[in-house]
Amino acid sequence: MNDLEILYLDDECVAVNKPPDLLVHRSFVATREKENVVRTLHRQLGQRVFTVHRLDRATSGVLIFGLNAEAAHLLTTQFERREVKKTYMAIVRGYTEDSGTIDLPLKEPYDRIATPAETTENKPAQEAITDFETVVRSELPLSAGRYPTSRYSFVRVTPHTGRRHQIRRHFKHASHPIVGDIKHGDNHVNQLIEREFGIRRLLLVASELSIRHPVTNELMNLSAAPGDSFGRALDHLKLGNCQ
Repeated sequence: MNDLEILYLDDECVAVNKPPDLLVHRSFVATREKENVVRTLHRQLGQRVFTVHRLDRATSGVLIFGLNAEAAHLLTTQFERREVKKTYMAIVRGYTEDSGTIDLPLKEPYDRIATPAETTENKPAQEAITDFETVVRSELPLSAGRYPTSRYSFVRVTPHTGRRHQIRRHFKHASHPIVGDIKHGDNHVNQLIEREFGIRRLLLVASELSIRHPVTNELMNLSAAPGDSFGRALDHLKLGNCQ
């Protein structure tokens, strides 16, 4: 696998631009996958990296790691205390409101082969809050099944909690599923985008991360380019650019 794009690197931490369709680390749900971000960074940097937070396999964007246990602990604590600002870019189905908040508690997905601590089928839903702001909307003369045209919105998203698949599940609940989302999305729209434009990925990017350095306490504003496929999607769907 090619080297990862390094967004920030010093003796304490490293931030990379994670590509889509790459696991952060080894997973029991994808035992045949040999490549992941942790393994690639270990090879690329020649040292161990410590996981601080995660992105879904299908999501691309900013991902930060500690380069020692203490730095990783200090970074992780900021996520746990909700002191980190995370901004995502997404392309969704339909016309979203100018701005809004999705406040919907989410249950941890039940999985029979997960570790025992995660297999409580009746685990209560946990608080989950997502803010969004619409950047631009478009309508194309392409049918995704029911209507002769299809509508899309380019949104900036700020999650205030970090539940699994939170943004994807929240926008599905709001009837604006993210384009390219196989699990929570609209298969008719996904097939249309792939057929017409050759784009087959989740159109969700962790574009910005603001977090304090684990040693100096200085605020680090990290940003990642969304990549060619996301840029092409914006262009084909007449949603401008990601600036």
